[in-house]
Amino acid sequence: MASPQVLTRLEQRAIQAEHMIELLTKQIGQLQSVAVEVRKDQLKKENLELRKEVERLKNCLPSLEKSQGITLKSDKKLEKKEKMAAGGGGKQQDDNVPVDVSRLDFRVAETVSAKKHPDADSLYVEEKSDKKLEKKQKTAAGGGGKQQEDNVHVDVSRLDFRVAKIVSAKKHPDADSLYVEEVDVGEEKTRTVVSGLVRFVSLEEMQNRMVVVLCNLKPAKMRGITSQAMVMCASTPDKVEILTPPEGSQPGDLVEFEGYTRNPDSVLNPKKKIFETCAPDLKTDANKVAVYKGIPFTVAGKGIVVSQTLANVQVK
Repeated sequence: MASPQVLTRLEQRAIQAEHMIELLTKQIGQLQSVAVEVRKDQLKKENLELRKEVERLKNCLPSLEKSQGITLKSDKKLEKKEKMAAGGGGKQQDDNVPVDVSRLDFRVAETVSAKKHPDADSLYVEEKSDKKLEKKQKTAAGGGGKQQEDNVHVDVSRLDFRVAKIVSAKKHPDADSLYVEEVDVGEEKTRTVVSGLVRFVSLEEMQNRMVVVLCNLKPAKMRGITSQAMVMCASTPDKVEILTPPEGSQPGDLVEFEGYTRNPDSVLNPKKKIFETCAPDLKTDANKVAVYKGIPFTVAGKGIVVSQTLANVQVK
């Protein structure tokens, strides 16, 4: 059995061996790193020498081609790529621009004239007119053509309000909440008007009464019947009253607004939302008078338009 002194010496030698192994491992790692760096330097030098040799051969190539009577076409595509890689000048590169149908110029054109091609029986020679381009040019030059509606002020002067008389009224055959009225607006024929008034006005009250109608709305079908005007009413969610023209009014009398020269559109374009723009300012005032921005609905020489009981509510 080994003595304690022997065991201690063995332990010390084991520790020394571990230290030696660790030291050798570090030295090997350092040597490997040095070897790698040396190899890198060697490869860089070899690469540089190869580049120089390639350049030398490229410089010699034209004289060799000439001496041998050989003419080679230059690779334009390769040259272009090299210029791009080097950030060179020249024509602006289109490769970075998306290629899709947005880069094609399709237009509608009108054929002004057409004749056969003088040198080809199967071909025609046509003269085209680019209407869109002509319109842009006219607009830019302030030329004639249709007046631009966007530049026309939107107010009550463009609405065609008239006094009318309901000649007859009946319930809509396919809608319990609608009336169908025949209305005299001072024209040769009566107009058909569809109104959602069944909940608020009895059928008896609809007969032979004077009303105010908006005549230049675009005709629209309501449950299969085309409505050609709108009966104007003072309105709340719970109560609706038909506006009453002044005493002595006749079918076709014009409704006017002081300060607004009457100039109604023949038919309101729904896309322009002219009525919708004016609608928030159509109301009854505290005295139950129908107004636009505080200006009364007026029939010249006869008086103003009123509601029976509703004050400070919307007119629609």
